[in-house]
Amino acid sequence: MRTSAQMLTVGAAAALLIGCVSGPAASKGADESRVLVFSKTAGFRHDSIPEGIAAVRELGTTGGFAVDATEDAGAFTMKNLARYDAVVFLSTTGDVLDDTQQAAFERYIKRGGGYVGIHAAADTEYDWAFYGGLAGAYFQSHPAIQPATVDVEDRAHPATSELPKAWDRTDEWYNYRSNPRERAHVLASLDESSYTGGTMSGDHPIAWCQEYRGGRAFYTGGGHTKESYAEPAFRKHLLGGIRYAIGDAQADCRPENGYRPLFDGTAESLSAWKQAGPGSFSLSDDGTLTSNGGLGMLWYAGSGAGSDSDPGFGSYSLKLDWKVAGDDNSGVFVGFPASDDPWSAVNNGYEIQIDATDAPDRTTGAVYSFQSADIDKRDRALNPPGEWNTYEIRVEGERLRVWLNGVKINDFTNTDPARSLRDGHVGIQNHGADDQVSFRDVRIKELPTKPSALTASPGD
Repeated sequence: MRTSAQMLTVGAAAALLIGCVSGPAASKGADESRVLVFSKTAGFRHDSIPEGIAAVRELGTTGGFAVDATEDAGAFTMKNLARYDAVVFLSTTGDVLDDTQQAAFERYIKRGGGYVGIHAAADTEYDWAFYGGLAGAYFQSHPAIQPATVDVEDRAHPATSELPKAWDRTDEWYNYRSNPRERAHVLASLDESSYTGGTMSGDHPIAWCQEYRGGRAFYTGGGHTKESYAEPAFRKHLLGGIRYAIGDAQADCRPENGYRPLFDGTAESLSAWKQAGPGSFSLSDDGTLTSNGGLGMLWYAGSGAGSDSDPGFGSYSLKLDWKVAGDDNSGVFVGFPASDDPWSAVNNGYEIQIDATDAPDRTTGAVYSFQSADIDKRDRALNPPGEWNTYEIRVEGERLRVWLNGVKINDFTNTDPARSLRDGHVGIQNHGADDQVSFRDVRIKELPTKPSALTASPGD
């Protein structure tokens, strides 16, 4: 959190505080998050803005952050912006900040500030390239308000973790001038076959996040209608985006392209997986796998069902989402041979641990019993029990790297020929009866092999 600064005094005639609300409080406590809602318009004005401000205020009450609202661009000074953990652009339109105010906001973002864009925030500041990059895409057009299906692509981000995979709702669905997928992390997209008027050739992001120039950014295309702000699901979506922007929740918001699913939440995708050892995993209606009993392991056998014709993976990036209920134990195994014995993975592969309460080389992010994660980075990146986390486990030759919610926390190189990472399988552990760990969306991207000193076989 940024430290508090003295309150910016704004003349009563200049301040445009929405809904006759009181002005900003005089200071921010050391542990108190504060959000500024900015809703100035220089073009079309949405009649849902008052409902949007009221909703953010209510979310702040339940979510533990204070909310100020203004349409006075004079609030955009370095001194005043330093009081806020995020600025919400609520259906702003047109050119709403002058050059000095833009410069102050750029410095704010570069110093770690947060941005939340709602709906027409994408119809704002077309001539300010920094803002366009921060928002992720500019508005192009929209069809009539109508129902559509939103495909939730990221099931771990706090803005989308509680949404169904297919989210049916009514709104005004924007088309954008460019596709943000290569630059930002897409959280949800529109199924253009579910409504009329989509113009993005079937790849139509509608909500995304990113780390941008030192700050955090979240954008959602929803929020045109007054009714949106009364929808429980949309409010959860908005709250999660704000929590990410203010740094209250962690997420992997790096662009993600080229992955294919190994487990997509369906029973059909589990047909390529095999249980080794005791215990099992249960599949819930929302596509979550949860461990039961143990000590066993569910591993991806592939089309060859673990035969010699399907040796596993070599150079790859493995991503998966996981959540613990409390002080629970599990892990992700890589680089082991096909076997119905879970101890084969223990003795011939490596485990990336999930358990934040053990010794440093046996806690979350550790290569179990071989190398601790960077504990400081791990602790800053880790979401608490009850919230989802995302691992990226990247194997290239004998090098194994681990990212937690987008932060690299471990970099390990194997030197044991018996544990070579050059080919092998991947699996998730069911540790024991007292451990309940959940997993979603296991996906992989195979990478080109790049021979180097780091990827040479042990002994080469």
